Amino acid sequence: MWRWRRTHLGGEADRATFRTLHNASLASPPLREGLTSGSAERSVRHLRALLGTPAAGLADTSGLLAWDGLGGHHRSQLPATVREVAETGRTLIVDERTLVCDDLGCEVRQAIVSPLVVEETLVGALVVGTTHTTGGLVRAADEVASWVSGQLELAELDASRTRLMEAEVRALRAQISPHFIYNSLGAIASFVRTDPDRARELLLEFADFTRYSFRRHGDYTTLAEELRSVERYLLLEQARFGDRLQVTLQIAPEVLPVAVPFLCIQPLVENAVRHGLEASPDKPDGTGHLSIMARDMGADCVIEVEDDGSGEDPERVRRALAGDASMDSVGLGNVDARLRNAYGDDYGLVVETAPGAGTKVIVRVPKFAPGVQV
Repeated sequence: MWRWRRTHLGGEADRATFRTLHNASLASPPLREGLTSGSAERSVRHLRALLGTPAAGLADTSGLLAWDGLGGHHRSQLPATVREVAETGRTLIVDERTLVCDDLGCEVRQAIVSPLVVEETLVGALVVGTTHTTGGLVRAADEVASWVSGQLELAELDASRTRLMEAEVRALRAQISPHFIYNSLGAIASFVRTDPDRARELLLEFADFTRYSFRRHGDYTTLAEELRSVERYLLLEQARFGDRLQVTLQIAPEVLPVAVPFLCIQPLVENAVRHGLEASPDKPDGTGHLSIMARDMGADCVIEVEDDGSGEDPERVRRALAGDASMDSVGLGNVDARLRNAYGDDYGLVVETAPGAGTKVIVRVPKFAPGVQV
């Protein structure tokens, strides 16, 4: 029988590569939070280990944020150099004339200050403290500074994506709320005299719906919470349409905890009501049927929203998905964009429709995805 036996990790070159990758992996998470005193404190010791130098520091444009290793007494001597690097964008080397020291045993006699650049903007510097500067160490400092800049650029990209998603949700709220609020309050008002108890219940449902829709925290929610909000929406719409609006729900319990982008199902349901019932008043029986289905499909959860209304020209749907604001579609392009931003282009909306054939919108989301949590 073959038995696994622990052995050394190759030769010295292999071990050096492993140490480099290991230190980089430890420095990366805090840097992905952006350049702050906290992230600098948590990453700088790994950067020093990566370079193998007596000291290292990270600075923003105003001065040093963190220092690790020997020569901490030199910190106060470096801000002017850091500012000069931030202004010129060039790597500078400072020697004993700047790093004045009475400690004959101090190992930090010189420093390399390399610029950190994010989206062509100088944001700070990597400071490498050493006994003696060599050409190889300067190149290594510049390479590490370039890698740090890349991590900070990813942090800015993450922040920009978050700001974009927040802006898209605000736009979606603005797009949905006037249409829905007007109709809901009108339906509730119609019951105030004839059935005050029902009017009170509907008003509570309306309050819960708007509280959920206008909440301020979190880009994601559970499918269960999203469907609960959809249920409140449909109760209010059924108060307006009565038996004309027929709804079928088929929800697999195992997908209820799946995390989904906030307000990703509600706009699809509102479109189905508008196009399946409001836009089809000439149906012989005057009714519209809406079906909502959620299934467990292995690694994915699949949600389908289908109506038997008037259908749509596929070219108009394509334009709506592309974000054409002239299309009469509540947030379709918005939802599609947020799904793609969250999960990648493989997870955009799929719309099956044709004039007179109704519409089915399919949402597929992974049950588990990196960075997606409630």
